[in-house]
Amino acid sequence: MAQTAQDAILKKPHVAFLSFPFASHPMSLITFARRIAAAAPQITCSFFGTVKSNGTIFASIGDDDEGLQNLKAYDIDNGISENYVFKGKLLEEIELFMKAAPTNFRKGMEVAEEKEKKKITCVLSDPFLWFAGELAEEMGVPWVAAFSGGPFSLTTHLYTDLIRSTIGVAPNGKEDETLDFVPGLSALRVRDLVDGLVSGNLESIFARILDQMGQLLPRATAVCINSFEELDATIIDTLKLKLQRCLPIALFNPESNLDKNGCLPWLEKQKPASVAYISFGTSASLPPHELVALAQGLEASRTPFLWSLKDTSQLPKEFIDKISKHEINGLIVPWTPQFCVLQHRAVGVFLTHCGWNSVLESLITGKPMICRPFMADQWTNSRIISHLWGIGLQLDNGVFTRDGIIKALDLVLFKEGRKMREIGEALKELCKIGMGPNGSCTRNFNSLLQLLSTT
Repeated sequence: MAQTAQDAILKKPHVAFLSFPFASHPMSLITFARRIAAAAPQITCSFFGTVKSNGTIFASIGDDDEGLQNLKAYDIDNGISENYVFKGKLLEEIELFMKAAPTNFRKGMEVAEEKEKKKITCVLSDPFLWFAGELAEEMGVPWVAAFSGGPFSLTTHLYTDLIRSTIGVAPNGKEDETLDFVPGLSALRVRDLVDGLVSGNLESIFARILDQMGQLLPRATAVCINSFEELDATIIDTLKLKLQRCLPIALFNPESNLDKNGCLPWLEKQKPASVAYISFGTSASLPPHELVALAQGLEASRTPFLWSLKDTSQLPKEFIDKISKHEINGLIVPWTPQFCVLQHRAVGVFLTHCGWNSVLESLITGKPMICRPFMADQWTNSRIISHLWGIGLQLDNGVFTRDGIIKALDLVLFKEGRKMREIGEALKELCKIGMGPNGSCTRNFNSLLQLLSTT
């Protein structure tokens, strides 16, 4: 009888969450892990990341996890030896981490199994960790991948071989050709693809990670997507052709209602749909000449603005002075509760880098966007926003100029604003349906819990 009880404990669900400890990736995965841990307290959730990454994300969560006794963090080595001397190569830290990661994650999971007295029953990873499928296979358990980006960019990676065979590699002169041979991607051009897919450095660490990810994700038991089936059924159907099980489940991104910089009281004083909200995420930053151009355009257009900007040292001093004297109607703060800000009736447009979490928050709140992408899938997202959904616009030549800002704000807030807001309301309703009790996200999340609980 005692042995039977022990066997039952050993067989209880134990999910290993393997995080890619860079940029916004670990925060997206921990948000997803917390959601699972809260919904299914019978599942032991072990979260693996580097000391630096885990320290940052669990410090930001603070006491919010007091009730989640089934979620614990485990540190793994970052792959950098104590006496290693950096050679100054681009993304060298990521190279070192990825080289050692399979061994380090394997060791970390062995520690968690020993401490929890439970065998791991499922590996749930960031898909950048493409080798997670091999680790899961060694352990005889399912591999579930959680992709925090959008379905359009994921589709380009799953169909990389087709795109390369059709378009070619380094396709000079074909930059404006569309991907109409892949269902759901007809709005995209070759130039909208992530660097390293058909052009640029195909041997960079990220190009290799994304290529491996695209090759191996079809082997995963399930792939969770940070989106809604209702938002674009065509692209989800295209993904389903490649994946064993495609589960759109929004949202992965963290929400915070903490307004420590007085953003919401300031917005309360503004007219409806009049404010330009400006934020380019945590990783991207405008070059100095674009910062100046943006400030000049905001001043000249007389548009009220809320700007999330940590470092204001590159802004013109006279611009800062005019704000402090209330000669310019604007507020610059180092951080905003973005989702709460976008929900506010005063916000009329979102100037964004087009990171997928920001795009989803804008869609859920129905806000039009002015797109200034910087890297990775942001160019793909920008094109979808402007040319598929029609809820935003891309800047001329992709950069901020004084006159370009004035023109863009005039178009979105006034000339084409009503049409964009109508589109925004329609997309907002689709998102609302998707997150509702009978929506695709709810159904898919319940399916995921069933999978994790019965493996």
